[in-house]
Amino acid sequence: MPLPKYPVLFYKPVTALGGPSDGIPVAAPAQEVEGLDYECELVAIIGKEARDVPESEALSHVLGYAVGNDVSHREWQLKRGGGQWALGKGFDGWAPFGPGIVSSRLIKDPQSLKISTKLNGKTVQDSSTRDMIFGVAATISFLSRGTTLLPGDIIFTGTPQGVGSGRSPPLWLKDGDIIEVKLENIGSCTNKVEYTAKKPRL
Repeated sequence: MPLPKYPVLFYKPVTALGGPSDGIPVAAPAQEVEGLDYECELVAIIGKEARDVPESEALSHVLGYAVGNDVSHREWQLKRGGGQWALGKGFDGWAPFGPGIVSSRLIKDPQSLKISTKLNGKTVQDSSTRDMIFGVAATISFLSRGTTLLPGDIIFTGTPQGVGSGRSPPLWLKDGDIIEVKLENIGSCTNKVEYTAKKPRL
């Protein structure tokens, strides 16, 4: 994928949220074909209303930070979504984050943190938030152009290299896999992939 000129934005429904140790449920439609992927991401939580905020002031609107996994299904994201990414990223429980919210007063520079993912104990992503294409401040500023960000809004800010879809052969998540995403000075989330039972057709 070429580097984007602008941040690539999509929305996840509130039902996609999950806790730091919750299972990642995989509903029957997402079991139809391979493509389930992981994405470790720095998560910013808005603490103060923001609209048309300049990049220089954007971080003052952040309550705190967490780490999250932007669970994605590439088939649904890129082929079945009609050009919209949300279908492949918005299934129930596909945005686990935590393990808490660390105050922005303690994290002065969100662009200097180590971030990583382990799949069944093996490191598959290992990077730093300094390598983000668009930093937290730039992302918030862009999002706030004509759109009001409210306290409690949760922003997943992008993933480093190492995702399963970028490997040869691809490394897709399977039922029972354990995913740990970790962010320096924040902590980690460990979640198990759990296929839900398929309902019999009548």
